[in-house]
Amino acid sequence: MPETPANTVPHLVPDLHTQLSQLLGPRLSCNRDICRQHGHGESHHPPAPPAAVAFVESEAELIRVVRLCHQHHTPMVAFGAGTSVEGQLQCLEGGLCIDFSPMNRILAINAADQNCVVEPGVTREQLNHQLRHQGLFFPVDPGANASLGGMVATGASGTTTLRYGSMKHNVLSLRAVLANGECITTGSGARKSSAGYNLGDLLVGSEGTLALISAIQLKLYAIPEQVTAARVQFDSVQQAVNAVISMIQHNVPVARLELLDAGSLRAVNRYCRTHYPEQPTLFIEFHGTANALGEQVDTANTLCRAQAGFDFVWTEREEEKKQMWHARHNAYYAALAQVPDGKGWVTDVCVPLSALAECIEATQADLAGEQLDIPIVGHVGDGNFHLLFSIPPQDDRLLQKAQRINQRLIQRAHQLGGTCTGEHGIGLGKKDYLLQEKGAAGIAVMQAIKQALDPLHLLNPGKIF
Repeated sequence: MPETPANTVPHLVPDLHTQLSQLLGPRLSCNRDICRQHGHGESHHPPAPPAAVAFVESEAELIRVVRLCHQHHTPMVAFGAGTSVEGQLQCLEGGLCIDFSPMNRILAINAADQNCVVEPGVTREQLNHQLRHQGLFFPVDPGANASLGGMVATGASGTTTLRYGSMKHNVLSLRAVLANGECITTGSGARKSSAGYNLGDLLVGSEGTLALISAIQLKLYAIPEQVTAARVQFDSVQQAVNAVISMIQHNVPVARLELLDAGSLRAVNRYCRTHYPEQPTLFIEFHGTANALGEQVDTANTLCRAQAGFDFVWTEREEEKKQMWHARHNAYYAALAQVPDGKGWVTDVCVPLSALAECIEATQADLAGEQLDIPIVGHVGDGNFHLLFSIPPQDDRLLQKAQRINQRLIQRAHQLGGTCTGEHGIGLGKKDYLLQEKGAAGIAVMQAIKQALDPLHLLNPGKIF
């Protein structure tokens, strides 16, 4: 299916427009600028705007909107905070974009059971701001202040996945609206269940192609008594990854374990006005009691030094911890800032931990062969890393280089027993690579599930496969 040109906004059929206007009033917008804003995320893919944007305020309203679109065979694309990076938000067939930002209520916080129920428009930071008053937090941290509905849709993970898991590990149940307007509930408040098919895991990571999420029940955790952060330098990525493997093998319970290469730290220092040494560095965070953390930090220091790590620096000071993780989370924007008016072009892969150093070093050599200095950052505790390109407007040569490097990166990841994406999802950008990874039979199973739940192919058409 060809992408809708960026300057074309197709129209809703008149009857549907009238019915949606009666239901939503001014919360239905056909404004060209608003439609264009909702036709892309933070990816390099060309915008593809919807015909209209519906700002829904409740599950009941969402159901009515979906039923009307189903009646008129109109495509629907969900929109949260707009932070996706693989083209999940492009409205390839026009249709209706459903903006969930007004559905931003925290419906329940169950401190005794350590769970909460939220609407999909609630953001990660919004939830944690509310939870801290009860001594709880939600740990999944992809960096961007994404909506929780979007995080469910992409199966997001991030800097804390090593300790707390990804969205797949932290969603207890979902309320979801199918393409025909029927609403289902997956899971329950129980921490485990063997009752039937795991529909929740099917929907988490489905990128809005199987159902639209209307409520999410999430696991919560007690805020740790104490948090300590550390960083340690290495002369090579191989040494840094060996230290990571050693810490995991020795069961050091690190909460965050991030690698920034020399290029990423150069970009971060310019962007954040920091002065970190510009060589492979691990950023580490420990959660626990004061007594336990002292032992964890000492063990990590010893293991890093055994792998030629040096200048191991740790801190409990809040300002220093914030500065360190601010730098890590801004690595993407630091990469963008290296090129005036540059457009972000981000890719990720995930490989077995034993293959991580080989994959990163081969990728660095590939970049050097193309005469490119591109930042690499990684959630190295689980084998996931990212390349952060910034491409100037109309620089087709650099775009082609990025595409070639991405192709070789994914082939390398597959050869090493890994996957084409650890956390960004498939969207538009990795459809061909999903076929390589899962095979025709695997894709056929996915298509059969799609056909069963959305036979008219109205939900986010053209994505994943």
